[in-house]
Amino acid sequence: MASDPRTLMAVHAHPDDEASSTGGVLALYSDQGVRTVVVTCTNGEFGDAPGQIKPGEDGHDEQAVASLRLAELHQSCKILGVSSLELLGYHDSGMPDWEFKDRPGAFCNVPLDLVAERIGGLIELYRPQIVISYDDKGMYQHPDHVHAARAAQAAAAQSGIPAKYYQTAMRGSDWRKVWQALRELGAEVPDPGEFTAEQRSQMEEAEQRITTTVDIRPVLERKREALFAHASQIQESWFSKLPPQIAAQTFGRESFVKVSDTTGTAVPEDDLFAGLR
Repeated sequence: MASDPRTLMAVHAHPDDEASSTGGVLALYSDQGVRTVVVTCTNGEFGDAPGQIKPGEDGHDEQAVASLRLAELHQSCKILGVSSLELLGYHDSGMPDWEFKDRPGAFCNVPLDLVAERIGGLIELYRPQIVISYDDKGMYQHPDHVHAARAAQAAAAQSGIPAKYYQTAMRGSDWRKVWQALRELGAEVPDPGEFTAEQRSQMEEAEQRITTTVDIRPVLERKREALFAHASQIQESWFSKLPPQIAAQTFGRESFVKVSDTTGTAVPEDDLFAGLR
């Protein structure tokens, strides 16, 4: 509908994902008057408890962790200027190699069509021109990220409402710069030489698929502040130790892969709303 306000919807798996992969575009477009909607699928029960206590260890209370993480999520969204936060309330599934993911109530075990129906209802409500989620075939195969991505893409396609659907993307070349800078500071970080040839090939292919890169340097400090709002999960973050020029070069942009587009806008793009303004 022509009268629908410009709206961006980001579908995420856990509290803190909104800041790490889309914090820049949420803040940037909010400043431009775009209505921004964050959908968070789980409550993040399997994050760290205070004191970095891991799930399954003494002192880890799933509900207390969820309450804390949801409070942090609200603060992060406030910092980013998010217009509406929608909580689906599913239970965190945990990491791929944890047995928690086998629980019947884990988010990854909720039928995909049921999740897609709920996300579809929110798409009907907000009528976003842009929907963003993850790459379900990317290197990070957290079961909740994969499930959220598949449900979001199905909901967007079935509704026929969004003009454009995007997947978040990471640039391996940027991460290599980050790791190099941190190693020079004495931090223990991955060495690119430790990756297999297949993993390096995957990273290169993923970077080549990027269609859209948005300059978020004007709001980079707000993205950083939103990340640190999730203090229970970020302990003495390496992000704060990066030299400013490296941080600006590598985190001063957010990258995406355009999966579907009814506008016919050519790529590469530097604006998610290209063709819609």
